[in-house]
Amino acid sequence: MKTLNDLSGFCDHLVGKFGSPGDCTEDQKADEFRRIYLRDLPVNLRSLRAIATCLGIRLKGLETMPRNLRGYHEICDDRKCLYYRHDDTASGIQNTILHELREMMETMFVEAYPTYKPLRTSARHIAANRFASAVLLPEDEFRANVFKTGFDVIRLSRGYSKSCSQVLLRMGEVLRGRLFFYGSLYEPDDADGNDWAVTYWTGSNNDDADSNVYGLDGLFPRRGRKALAGSLIGLTVKTGRPHLVGRITLTDENEYFDGGLTALAQPLTGRSRQVEKVAMVALMIQDSHLFDTQIDKINPVKLERFHRHF
Repeated sequence: MKTLNDLSGFCDHLVGKFGSPGDCTEDQKADEFRRIYLRDLPVNLRSLRAIATCLGIRLKGLETMPRNLRGYHEICDDRKCLYYRHDDTASGIQNTILHELREMMETMFVEAYPTYKPLRTSARHIAANRFASAVLLPEDEFRANVFKTGFDVIRLSRGYSKSCSQVLLRMGEVLRGRLFFYGSLYEPDDADGNDWAVTYWTGSNNDDADSNVYGLDGLFPRRGRKALAGSLIGLTVKTGRPHLVGRITLTDENEYFDGGLTALAQPLTGRSRQVEKVAMVALMIQDSHLFDTQIDKINPVKLERFHRHF
């Protein structure tokens, strides 16, 4: 009989509790993982290494790895090995360990539930990312802290000791179905730091069509979109100060759309006090009060309005 001291035993446990793995959300899988293995332990490299040892998985940091690869795993008979970048950040290694554990689980689900059809490569990657984020940033607690901090990506990043990108993406997941939200992270796009572009973005809608924005995809920058000179991001980078736009008009006639949008950009500076990243979040203007805690803390430069761009 399999025990919970084996990853396949954990997969059997999930099937016994939820049925088909496809009927169990990544948050549910993560909650069970935390309850069984982490209990009251903090989520850090030490605890995750201990869990991997408990599950019979060998962890190894590699000095060299393909440029776009943060980690991978191997399963050969009963031997399970998980590899990660030796020089990655602690947050990055944590995410890699949990990501690869989830990908291993997908293979084992077929044994635990024979009629289950494993996710394809891209879907498996997305599921693994969500599982990792859900373990590191538990849904209910994290959502409460999003509202408590006024949607402050940088403060949440520091409080949880997680990357800004991971915090931003998790915000989109836990807010989905609750309110309209758009968030993006900008980083330098050239060696001189003159061009900035979106490296990560996320968003959520609620169930009320009157409180969402439709048909304006060009307004919300996706990965790779460069920041315009004089934009909210451009001004934040240039001055090194946070900026708030009270109202963003959306139509070519420069009219308001149901009150419009409001957006807040906050720079993350390094030891040299140079801006390294900019986290930007946007809400419908009727939800602007949700920014109040962050506004009180960072005292942004306040701009009256922009038109169709951030």
